[in-house]
Amino acid sequence: MKILDLKKQYKSFYQPSAKKIEAIQIPNLQFVMVDGFIEKGSEPGKSPSFAEATQALYSLSYTLKFTFKKRKTNAIDYPVMALEGLWWVEDGTFEIFRKDNWFYTVMILQPEIVTPEIFEEAREQVRKKKGDTEKLSQARLAHFEEGLCVQTMHIGPYATEPATVERMKAFMAENGLQDAVGPIGGKHHEIYLSDPRKAAPDKMKTVLRHPVVKK
Repeated sequence: MKILDLKKQYKSFYQPSAKKIEAIQIPNLQFVMVDGFIEKGSEPGKSPSFAEATQALYSLSYTLKFTFKKRKTNAIDYPVMALEGLWWVEDGTFEIFRKDNWFYTVMILQPEIVTPEIFEEAREQVRKKKGDTEKLSQARLAHFEEGLCVQTMHIGPYATEPATVERMKAFMAENGLQDAVGPIGGKHHEIYLSDPRKAAPDKMKTVLRHPVVKK
């Protein structure tokens, strides 16, 4: 069986240092994606539609993984990658403290061996096994090229992310970079390496990434 070590291949994108901020070029990568928004008065951890979106992503990703792993010939195994979220607002200014006006794209990285045809077959398998949902129907296989970004590893609860974002902005200012999140149209990017249901809050790991442009 062939093994695709995606975690090793993309280590620089998914395991940055928590001790420093870095600028990095993110290439064109393939994901399963689902779009949505957080309901008024809610937040990601309590949003029914966000829970449905993440469930659809994981169901599709594991179905795709085992589609390749269980092939009788040319079997291929690879890990299901971390859940990621792109966050933005469509009116006003993006504020990390306020979350009930956020729009999102949640996504999970997929290897290039996943084709549109195989993706649709996986969707049908999930429908037959678990039934159809709005987010399952909306899910798509697409490429996303984030380009030049600033990122770091945030260790701690989500509530303390603003301090890490300020460190990122200080790094941008020192290196002639402008944060693209907000008016320029960039999206706040989080990669969830820890399960908040299991990890101690002070040990949770989340990659924070912002697209930037050179001043």
